[in-house]
Amino acid sequence: MAEATPPRARRWWRALLWSALALVALLAAGGGALWLAAREAMGGRVEGARLARAERSPQWRDGRFDNRLPRVDGPMLRALGAFAFGGSEHRTPDAPVPVLARSAADYRTPPASGLRVTWLGHSTLLLEIDGRRVLIDPVWGERASPFTFMGPQRFFAPPLPLAELPPVDAVVISHDHYDHLDVPTVRALVARGVRWIVPLGVGAHLRAWGVAEHDVTELDWWDAAQVEGITVTATPARHFSGRGLGDRNRTLWAGWAFAGATHRVFYSGDTALHEEFDDIGARLGPFDLTMIESGAYSAMWADVHLGPEQAVLAHRLVRGDVMLPVHWGLFDLALHGWTEPMERVLVAARQAGVRVASPRPGGMVEPATVGAPERWWPTVPWQGAAEAPVRSTGVASLQRLMPDAPR
Repeated sequence: MAEATPPRARRWWRALLWSALALVALLAAGGGALWLAAREAMGGRVEGARLARAERSPQWRDGRFDNRLPRVDGPMLRALGAFAFGGSEHRTPDAPVPVLARSAADYRTPPASGLRVTWLGHSTLLLEIDGRRVLIDPVWGERASPFTFMGPQRFFAPPLPLAELPPVDAVVISHDHYDHLDVPTVRALVARGVRWIVPLGVGAHLRAWGVAEHDVTELDWWDAAQVEGITVTATPARHFSGRGLGDRNRTLWAGWAFAGATHRVFYSGDTALHEEFDDIGARLGPFDLTMIESGAYSAMWADVHLGPEQAVLAHRLVRGDVMLPVHWGLFDLALHGWTEPMERVLVAARQAGVRVASPRPGGMVEPATVGAPERWWPTVPWQGAAEAPVRSTGVASLQRLMPDAPR
């Protein structure tokens, strides 16, 4: 990894980066060479039979997928200005992140409890459940971007090299954003002939990148597929989709529930708070383990991401036992410090009596043996819920269940 850059210099580099991205967007709109270079990464078009199926979905309205609750965003110019010139001085690590290196040999012995997950950073997870392996939102690429030379860059190399990935029974994708659906990773997995389970429409991207149609299963919310004795169910989420110009919300987004003979696991995907969390717990829970999105939040986009306190609430609503916070610690995607999501999760979890697993990247979690959280990240300044609250709109009745809610 490169040497740490002083905070003031990082601010100027971020300003330069966002100015460059604005220029790229202008060139792309005019059909410039940079747009052509990124076109492959933008994926395929939802059309034909795939579009016809999307149009039959209850989530499809007025030519696009939509959330059941209205989405309220903060001012766009304010958000762009904050990204370029504001935010925490600790958005990226100042020293190498302590990563646990993994290899295929680590997976030769199955988990004694029958349930284990390896957190590989952000939302990339290798789930072992009742004798099967499921790879979730795999991102081995260097950047969460359509470009190979600009955009959010990972803080550390993948703890498990892709060549060392053991055989998996399925790959599950939550939605098509670049930090969850990665072209280099997809292309590397094509040769393995793995099965892909994705929300409606996302198969169009996979087909564009060489995945065989018969290897793709697309599901709507509450639809389920079988993977060698594991029931995989797409669950409601409150987010959005899109990889390029003009394709916003043409593919669906989802969370996922995994049910084996003896264990149940829930992955939230990217989402804001919504009432269906309670339905998910009632219909598919309780869960031995939840993997809940906890980072990349802001009050300016509280209707697309949970934030730490609402993540703990979502864990409780779905009737989770152990919570693994994900969607943090790998990319600079918001204004908060890079360690803040875990700090705030731990505070909220302690207040709510929730057990939290905090593995370092590459760490394995067996819910049956989870102890006290491990503090492996540095101590740097961060803002708490009182200073920087994140509350989704339209769900006040649920928010009253939060420990810091007014009585």
